[in-house]
Amino acid sequence: MAQHNAPAAHGAHDSHAHDSHAGGHASFKGYAIGFILAVILTVIPFKIVMDGTMDKGTILWTILGMAVVQMIVHLKYFLHLDSSSEQRSNVIALLFTALILVIVVAGSLWIMHNLNANMMVM
Repeated sequence: MAQHNAPAAHGAHDSHAHDSHAGGHASFKGYAIGFILAVILTVIPFKIVMDGTMDKGTILWTILGMAVVQMIVHLKYFLHLDSSSEQRSNVIALLFTALILVIVVAGSLWIMHNLNANMMVM
Protein backbone atom coordinates (compact mmCIF):
# COMPACT_ATOMS: atom_id res chain seq x y z
CA MET A 1 0.00 0.00 0.00
CA ALA A 2 2.82 2.37 0.82
CA GLN A 3 4.43 1.46 -2.47
CA HIS A 4 1.21 2.29 -4.35
CA ASN A 5 1.04 5.75 -2.76
CA ALA A 6 4.70 6.52 -3.46
CA PRO A 7 4.37 6.71 -7.27
CA ALA A 8 1.18 8.75 -6.97
CA ALA A 9 2.87 11.19 -4.62
CA HIS A 10 5.87 11.30 -6.94
CA GLY A 11 3.61 11.94 -9.95
CA ALA A 12 1.74 14.65 -8.08
CA HIS A 13 5.04 16.23 -7.13
CA ASP A 14 6.21 16.17 -10.76
CA SER A 15 3.02 17.71 -12.11
CA HIS A 16 3.10 20.38 -9.41
CA ALA A 17 6.72 21.19 -10.24
CA HIS A 18 5.83 21.38 -13.93
CA ASP A 19 2.84 23.62 -13.23
CA SER A 20 4.88 25.99 -11.10
CA HIS A 21 7.57 26.07 -13.79
CA ALA A 22 5.01 26.80 -16.51
CA GLY A 23 3.22 29.25 -14.24
CA GLY A 24 6.48 31.12 -13.71
CA HIS A 25 6.84 31.54 -17.47
CA ALA A 26 3.24 32.36 -18.30
CA SER A 27 2.52 34.72 -15.42
CA PHE A 28 0.93 38.13 -15.71
CA LYS A 29 4.11 39.66 -14.31
CA GLY A 30 6.19 38.07 -17.09
CA TYR A 31 3.83 39.30 -19.80
CA ALA A 32 3.73 42.78 -18.25
CA ILE A 33 7.54 42.97 -18.13
CA GLY A 34 7.75 41.81 -21.74
CA PHE A 35 5.13 44.31 -22.85
CA ILE A 36 6.80 47.22 -21.06
CA LEU A 37 10.21 46.31 -22.51
CA ALA A 38 8.70 45.97 -26.00
CA VAL A 39 7.07 49.40 -25.73
CA ILE A 40 10.30 51.00 -24.50
CA LEU A 41 12.30 49.33 -27.28
CA THR A 42 9.81 50.69 -29.81
CA VAL A 43 9.51 54.23 -28.43
CA ILE A 44 13.27 54.88 -28.20
CA PRO A 45 14.01 54.37 -31.93
CA PHE A 46 10.83 56.26 -32.85
CA LYS A 47 11.92 59.22 -30.72
CA ILE A 48 15.45 59.13 -32.17
CA VAL A 49 14.12 59.17 -35.74
CA MET A 50 11.59 61.92 -35.01
CA ASP A 51 14.24 64.13 -33.35
CA GLY A 52 16.59 63.74 -36.31
CA THR A 53 19.57 65.02 -34.32
CA MET A 54 21.82 62.01 -35.01
CA ASP A 55 23.44 61.15 -38.31
CA LYS A 56 21.75 58.50 -40.43
CA GLY A 57 24.37 55.80 -39.80
CA THR A 58 24.01 56.09 -36.02
CA ILE A 59 20.22 56.06 -36.30
CA LEU A 60 20.35 52.93 -38.47
CA TRP A 61 22.62 51.04 -36.07
CA THR A 62 20.55 52.15 -33.07
CA ILE A 63 17.35 50.89 -34.71
CA LEU A 64 19.00 47.60 -35.67
CA GLY A 65 20.35 47.15 -32.13
CA MET A 66 16.98 47.87 -30.57
CA ALA A 67 15.32 45.46 -33.02
CA VAL A 68 17.67 42.64 -32.02
CA VAL A 69 17.07 43.32 -28.32
CA GLN A 70 13.32 43.41 -28.95
CA MET A 71 13.48 40.06 -30.74
CA ILE A 72 15.22 38.59 -27.69
CA VAL A 73 12.55 40.09 -25.40
CA HIS A 74 9.78 38.55 -27.53
CA LEU A 75 11.50 35.15 -27.58
CA LYS A 76 11.96 35.16 -23.81
CA TYR A 77 8.77 36.74 -22.49
CA PHE A 78 6.16 35.84 -25.11
CA LEU A 79 7.45 32.67 -26.78
CA HIS A 80 9.07 31.42 -23.54
CA LEU A 81 12.24 30.18 -25.22
CA ASP A 82 15.18 29.69 -22.90
CA SER A 83 18.22 27.48 -22.56
CA SER A 84 16.44 24.72 -20.62
CA SER A 85 16.57 21.15 -21.90
CA GLU A 86 12.79 21.16 -22.51
CA GLN A 87 13.17 24.02 -24.99
CA ARG A 88 16.21 22.65 -26.82
CA SER A 89 14.25 21.39 -29.84
CA ASN A 90 12.36 24.68 -30.13
CA VAL A 91 15.60 26.67 -30.01
CA ILE A 92 17.17 24.39 -32.65
CA ALA A 93 14.11 24.84 -34.89
CA LEU A 94 14.35 28.62 -34.45
CA LEU A 95 18.06 28.63 -35.31
CA PHE A 96 17.43 26.45 -38.37
CA THR A 97 14.70 28.84 -39.50
CA ALA A 98 17.06 31.78 -39.06
CA LEU A 99 19.74 29.96 -41.08
CA ILE A 100 17.32 29.26 -43.93
CA LEU A 101 16.17 32.89 -43.84
CA VAL A 102 19.75 34.16 -44.05
CA ILE A 103 20.49 31.79 -46.94
CA VAL A 104 17.38 32.88 -48.87
CA VAL A 105 17.94 36.61 -48.30
CA ALA A 106 21.68 36.49 -49.02
CA GLY A 107 21.14 34.33 -52.10
CA SER A 108 18.42 36.62 -53.40
CA LEU A 109 20.59 39.70 -52.93
CA TRP A 110 23.51 37.96 -54.63
CA ILE A 111 21.36 36.94 -57.60
CA MET A 112 19.83 40.40 -57.95
CA HIS A 113 23.26 42.05 -57.76
CA ASN A 114 24.67 39.75 -60.44
CA LEU A 115 21.62 40.23 -62.66
CA ASN A 116 21.93 43.99 -62.32
CA ALA A 117 25.66 43.90 -63.08
CA ASN A 118 25.23 41.62 -66.12
CA MET A 119 22.17 43.37 -67.54
CA MET A 120 23.66 46.85 -67.38
CA VAL A 121 26.64 45.94 -69.57
CA MET A 122 26.13 47.23 -73.12
